[in-house]
Amino acid sequence: MPQKLRCEVVEILDHGEGVYSVFLKPKSPAPRFLPGQFLHLALDEYKPGDFWPDSRTFSIASPPAEHQLLRITYAVKGRFTGRMEKELLPGHQVWVKLPYGEFIVGNIQEVCLLAGGTGVTAFTAFLGGLTAERLHGVHFFYGARHPGLLIYRPEAETAAQRCPVLSVHFFAEQGAEKAGCLPGRITPETVIGFITDPLAVMFYLAGPPEMMKALVPGLQQRGVPAHQIIIDAWE
Repeated sequence: MPQKLRCEVVEILDHGEGVYSVFLKPKSPAPRFLPGQFLHLALDEYKPGDFWPDSRTFSIASPPAEHQLLRITYAVKGRFTGRMEKELLPGHQVWVKLPYGEFIVGNIQEVCLLAGGTGVTAFTAFLGGLTAERLHGVHFFYGARHPGLLIYRPEAETAAQRCPVLSVHFFAEQGAEKAGCLPGRITPETVIGFITDPLAVMFYLAGPPEMMKALVPGLQQRGVPAHQIIIDAWE
């Protein structure tokens, strides 16, 4: 069952261009959650028994084994995230409720993970839990405007060193070549080019709406059935 927790902001990382990571320390240990699940973050005060304040959902980027610290990453887009940028400082108090969601990557077959921008946080907990014992292949495609915004690239590269069946592919719209990335955005052609049998793979997509509009029809046109495409859409 989801729990409501008061949290203290303990650290904020400014990644540039309006992208931030926020580390939250719950007043009591966070409940168990699965990789890919999300939380609701409320900036206004909540009193137990009252209506839940205005909130927004964010994927839980921290590993499920970590119950004392929760990490989220966001880009400033709209009123709520604009408030976050202005109001959140170390020591600030917020409320969260968690866990929610069913965007859970399966472990019984080959999978392809397509992440755009801060949508990558839907996969970070899963990547962090990969071990050398995994039997089925994992293809991870991660794109951002420029290499500096591939925030979780080190975690993905570490996971690839630990898990032989994980392959990672990074994309950047600017400055790709100097950073060892593929140029431009993730495309259906590029994705399919790395996969031997697309009909045997489950595809998981997390990112902005324009990414979904480009990738979902493109994958289907290349023979991937709709039921093998799982979407974690966000605005």
